[in-house]
Amino acid sequence: MKYVSLVLISHSEEIVNGLKKLLNQVQPDVNIAVAGGNDGEIGTNAFRIKEAIESVFSENGVVILFDLGSALMNAELAIEMLEKTDRIAIADAPLVEGAYIAAVEAGLGKSLDEVVRACEQAKQMVKVARSEAE
Repeated sequence: MKYVSLVLISHSEEIVNGLKKLLNQVQPDVNIAVAGGNDGEIGTNAFRIKEAIESVFSENGVVILFDLGSALMNAELAIEMLEKTDRIAIADAPLVEGAYIAAVEAGLGKSLDEVVRACEQAKQMVKVARSEAE
């Protein structure tokens, strides 16, 4: 694998599958794995997250993006189950915007640290400018 890979985690399988479809259209060369839902229900599963990480792992690294707090706990648990963990980073970024930025940056050949820093900047994005009067 030539680029940093992404793992998208959500409590909803549909959310991460749709996001992966979007990102594959934007940057088809970046490997993206998903771990969403838990046996057809809302939730996350550490074993599925581990499998997702393993499916796209390379020496270029893996950036993990997630939706809600318990997904973070399961991502951390999944990483603890892996033998190689030094090229895996959990990004503190909003899932959709962060993943979009991460896919673009990874596709440009950026390093693991550069991809993480870039997607974490999504937290600073202002999507709607409000006037002082509002």
